[in-house]
Amino acid sequence: MQHSTMADHNWTGCVKSLKGVILDMCGVLYDSGEGGGVPISGSIEAVKRLKESDLQLRFCTNETQATREKFVAKLQRMGFELSVSEVFPPAPAVVSILKERGLRPHLLVHDDVIPEFDSVDKTNPNCVVIGDAADKFSYKNLNDAFQVLTGLEKPVLFSMGKGRYYKETDGLKLDVGVYMKALEYACDVEAEVVGKPSAMFFQSVLNDMGVQPHEALMIGDDLVNDVGGAQQCGMKGLQVRTGKYRPSDERHPTVTADGYVDNLAAAVDLILKHRGQ
Repeated sequence: MQHSTMADHNWTGCVKSLKGVILDMCGVLYDSGEGGGVPISGSIEAVKRLKESDLQLRFCTNETQATREKFVAKLQRMGFELSVSEVFPPAPAVVSILKERGLRPHLLVHDDVIPEFDSVDKTNPNCVVIGDAADKFSYKNLNDAFQVLTGLEKPVLFSMGKGRYYKETDGLKLDVGVYMKALEYACDVEAEVVGKPSAMFFQSVLNDMGVQPHEALMIGDDLVNDVGGAQQCGMKGLQVRTGKYRPSDERHPTVTADGYVDNLAAAVDLILKHRGQ
């Protein structure tokens, strides 16, 4: 039986004291696929209602198949009201880290995200950065990254997110985490994850809103990386039954969402109702 009430998760008190909401994007706002993807029913209006409320709103994504500007433009064309400054993807965060630490990356990423790295020196690489490279995940490209890592005295591997799979309109697709694990195993190295579920990544979004973790709610379709990651930071996490959601998520051995709702529209209805808006 599907239930989308927050009452049985002792939500009401939390919702009243909320100051900020963080939304995952793919699987919550839209399903990706041919032609850029399609909005999930009711999600455009749900974002509009959150923006009109007294809550702060940010968007937190592990999207690494486009630059932030192009990705936001795609969502705007779909009808979503959002701006570049409200959207937090991993690539700009990785660029900051690379510059801070004087690292020169070998990139195993999607062609469309490469411009994010224009300002970074890539000669004689001393680390590897991987993202959701899709068809670029060939044997040759993985092996090139492997050779860079094994040639380093102290191999450094950055992974933009660590998802297992995501949903497109024509089915589930392997995500970056699968290839991250392959390189970790081959090189006996532990990747530094930039993106969800990294606590540092979530904290940067909270800092931007100026809210404490207990005053924020994360809404996502990925139980482990969205909901579990947020909970590890001290936030509440809500899972939508859209995108990559599977019914077995509600019986997961280690992560239990604070609530489950049918979609973003249902979540926003409940949040605003409990806040008397």
